[in-house]
Amino acid sequence: MKRYTKMVALLGLSAATLNAAGYKIPQQSLNSMALGAAYVANTDGADSNYYNPANMVWMDEGSDIEVSLTYIHIPQTSYKHNGNSAFDAKSLKESSILPTIHYMSPSYGDYRFGFSMVVPAGLSRRWDATLQKATAEEFGLKIIELNPNVAYRVNDRFAVGFGLRGLYSTGVINLEGTGYKSEMEADSINFGYNLAMSYKPIENLTLSATYRSKVDLSVEGDAKGNLGAHSFDTDAKTLIPLPAALALAVAYTVDKTTVEFVYDRTYWSAYDSLDFNFADSILEASALGQVKPKNWKDSNTYRFGVTHRYSDELKLMAGFGIDKSPIPDSTLGFETPDSDALIYSTGFEYKINRDMKMGLAYLVSDKKDRRISRDMPNPNGEFTDSAAHMLTLSFKYKF
Repeated sequence: MKRYTKMVALLGLSAATLNAAGYKIPQQSLNSMALGAAYVANTDGADSNYYNPANMVWMDEGSDIEVSLTYIHIPQTSYKHNGNSAFDAKSLKESSILPTIHYMSPSYGDYRFGFSMVVPAGLSRRWDATLQKATAEEFGLKIIELNPNVAYRVNDRFAVGFGLRGLYSTGVINLEGTGYKSEMEADSINFGYNLAMSYKPIENLTLSATYRSKVDLSVEGDAKGNLGAHSFDTDAKTLIPLPAALALAVAYTVDKTTVEFVYDRTYWSAYDSLDFNFADSILEASALGQVKPKNWKDSNTYRFGVTHRYSDELKLMAGFGIDKSPIPDSTLGFETPDSDALIYSTGFEYKINRDMKMGLAYLVSDKKDRRISRDMPNPNGEFTDSAAHMLTLSFKYKF
């Protein structure tokens, strides 16, 4: 933990953690990036372990491994205040590189095992203007997930999968306003599970469903600062729900082309309020210690993907998605200037030799402009130009 912290920062961490449309990262492999995560029923490699472990039992014999690097770039978000241009501002540009690893074992009778290391959620948002720095000078979040799975072939048409999720989350939040400046780091380790099934009623058609459980992130940190004349140096903690998610998918193949549709439902209504617990009794009795309503709503994402096997060596992919934001106007802040988005993606995979493949994929999430009217220091204006760009380089090896 950093020395100088303030519990307003933990409030920001909770908001940052729970931004589904803007900072949830469902693309964790080459194929998922190229298809805009329309990749549940038609998984075909080591990344099946993460996206649909049930499908592993139907793949070729042998072990598979995929190693990927994803470059994420978040351009400036513009904010125009209602009636006072002095509060107009732009967030700072952000860039990061995320590694992912997927492994699939050989078959053991009707069973198969897999393992994934992914970064399923993240946030990086910084402002250097006075109004925005009061509540969101810098917000950063990363969640690393370890996900082992086992798949079982019930018969030639039906398979199931089950896995455990171990999540390690870290966050950094810096705030600066009149009379205070604060810095904070916090972390947590938590666990959940995931389920999967696939059914092939006919040879070229696959119906699939996956479910990821809700995980309560037990965020703990140190608080040091002042509340008026009261100085404090105390422990604090809260529970932040990382909500359950359901995906329903259908994929159909005609000759060399596969089309997939995925419906994602994320149950963000689990985030209905926020409550901090402070060891310092004065801080606990203050506004920072009171229960704060959030009232987020469940959100839907609709994903479409097309995979075309141009030749034995070359596979081409493209995707499109419609992503709905869960954040109501009443709780949207500068740390999460989120909105509905359109997702566009494309990519390719090339077979270098019998055992090795490589590929490249690109995705852009283009967010709609959003106008908010709230009392200061909350947003009271319009956010524009929000987007996220992602580029993935991947290598796959079969042995």
